[in-house]
Amino acid sequence: MIRSIAIMLFPLMLAGCAGPRPEVYRDQKPVLDLRTYFDGTVDAWGYFRDRSGQVVKRFKVEIKGTWNENVGTLDEAFTYSDGTTSRRVWTITRLDEHTYKGTADDVIGEAKGEAFGNALRWQYVLNLPVGDKTYHVDFDDWMYLMDEQVMLNQSVMSKFGWRLGEVVLTFRKRV
Repeated sequence: MIRSIAIMLFPLMLAGCAGPRPEVYRDQKPVLDLRTYFDGTVDAWGYFRDRSGQVVKRFKVEIKGTWNENVGTLDEAFTYSDGTTSRRVWTITRLDEHTYKGTADDVIGEAKGEAFGNALRWQYVLNLPVGDKTYHVDFDDWMYLMDEQVMLNQSVMSKFGWRLGEVVLTFRKRV
């Protein structure tokens, strides 16, 4: 019985993993270069929406980015709608024209990124505190550069392949 259920669910799980590859955005303009966009201060506004569609947390982020050649530091200061704050500091390395890797204290292992055209796919596992528990949650971020100042981001959060919700952000680079 359990084997039959697993066989029936397997195609659904595979379908959940399907999606576009970053290469499909190869010809989209403007071209996203993380070193250029995240050099200086970038403000972002976003929210977390659970799988039922309810917005459960809103936030603002101030990101201060600095680069030394192909290695960047993104210092993110979060302020949430309930008045709480947090901080994440990313170290991001540009490996070649299209690939990046990154680390942060609350990221398990390394984040991996692929950028083509105006799009970046950024994938990682986050050590996410919820109440007095902590969960390892998969993040699948898609960022799209709209112009020199504005970038949009949609992240799907999942655990064991089950969608938990999404994070939506709008970035604006200070000039």
